[in-house]
Amino acid sequence: MTELVPVPPAGWDQEALARLGGAIGFADGRSRYVGGWVRDALAGSPPGDLDIGTQLAPEEVRESAQSAGLTVWASASGLAHGTVGVVVGGKPVEVTSLRRDVCTDGRHATVAFTDDWREDAARRDFTINALSADPVTGEVFDFFGGVHDLRAGIVRFIGDPLQRIAEDHLRILRFFRFHARFGRGAPEAAALAACTARANDLMALSRERIADELLKLLGCANPTAAVGQMLENGILTPVLPEVIEADRLAALVDAEAVADLPSDPIRRLVSILPADAAVADEIAARLKLSNVQRKRIAAAIGAPDLPPRTLAYRVGHEGAVDRLLLAGEAAAARDLSGWTPPRLPISGGALVRRGLGAGPLVARGLKMVEDRWVEEGFPPIERVEALADQTAAALLRDQ
Repeated sequence: MTELVPVPPAGWDQEALARLGGAIGFADGRSRYVGGWVRDALAGSPPGDLDIGTQLAPEEVRESAQSAGLTVWASASGLAHGTVGVVVGGKPVEVTSLRRDVCTDGRHATVAFTDDWREDAARRDFTINALSADPVTGEVFDFFGGVHDLRAGIVRFIGDPLQRIAEDHLRILRFFRFHARFGRGAPEAAALAACTARANDLMALSRERIADELLKLLGCANPTAAVGQMLENGILTPVLPEVIEADRLAALVDAEAVADLPSDPIRRLVSILPADAAVADEIAARLKLSNVQRKRIAAAIGAPDLPPRTLAYRVGHEGAVDRLLLAGEAAAARDLSGWTPPRLPISGGALVRRGLGAGPLVARGLKMVEDRWVEEGFPPIERVEALADQTAAALLRDQ
C-alpha cells in the first residue's frame, strides 16, 4: 500500500508555499519534502521544521525563489553544502540540493551534488529519517524500510552502523534521542553495539554539540530508558564520567507528570548531575552552557528546605519549582506554579522618614522588615508599615 502524508502541510502560508513550489519544481518531481517533517507526519507527531530536497543546484534555487518574490538567505558555507533558506509566510524553510558524501572526518563532511534521490537518502543516519514525499500527491518514497521501522518502533542505521558513526560521531547521541522519541522496547542490537564500541569517538566532538544533543534527548517526553541504556553501556563515560545513574531522572519525569508541569531539559540535566553545586557547575562550564543556564542549575541544586513561597522568594520562582520537582514534591510545585513572588512594598526611604539615618542602619532595618514580611507570608502594605514602625523604633532605641 502506498503511504501518504497530508499535503499541503497545515500551518504554512499556502500561497507562499505554492510560489516556492512553482519556482523549484514541485509539480514535476524535482523537489520533495524530506526528513523530519515526513517522518513526523507519518508518526502523527506535531509537525516540526519543513525541509525540502531538490535536484536543482543551490544557485538555481536562490535565483528561482527570488524571482518568485520570496525572501532568500544563503551563506557561503550554506551554499557550499547545498542549503538555501527561504522565508515562506514568515517562517524559514531550508531547501537543500541532493548530495552525496565525498569524504568525512567524524565532524564535517565534504559533499558533491547529485540528482539521485536514493543516493541522497543513503547519506542520512537512520531509516526513519531518509523518507521523502511528493509535495503534490503526498506519496512517500522509502528506500530503506523507514516506514516499517517507524511503525515497529525501531531506530536503525542505514547501512553499517560503525561506518555511519565514523562519518559523524554525533550520531551516537542522535541514536539514543531518536530511540527515546520513536523507539519501543530495547534498542536495535547492531546500532547499540556500534554506539558502545565507538563511544570514545564522542571525545572528538565539541562540547557545545554534545550539550545541544544531550539537551534535545532530555527534552523528549520520557528519556529515562534511553539515558539508562546509555549509562549501562558506558556511552557517556568518555565525556561525562560524573553521570552514573538515571534514578533521579525517572523520579523527576514522574513528578513533572503529577504536577502537570512542562518538562525542561535543564532541570532534567540537573537530575543526572552530581548533587554538588561546584561539581555541577564545572560540568556545565565544560559543556559550554550559557551563564543563564549555569545560574539555573545552581539555583536548582539544594533541598527545598523552606516553605514553597519563601523558597521562591529567596532563590527565584524557577529555582524553587525546580527544587520541589527534583525532590518529588509535585503538589507543592504545582501550587507554586501560578504564583509570582511579590516585591517588598516599601523602600529604605520609609525608614529614613521614621528617623533612621541613611546608610548601613537603613539597609539593616530594611532587611529586618523584609525578613519579617517573608516569614509572615507576604502580608499587605498595612502590615508592612507596622513592621517598619516597629523596626525603626527598635533600632533607634539601640543607638
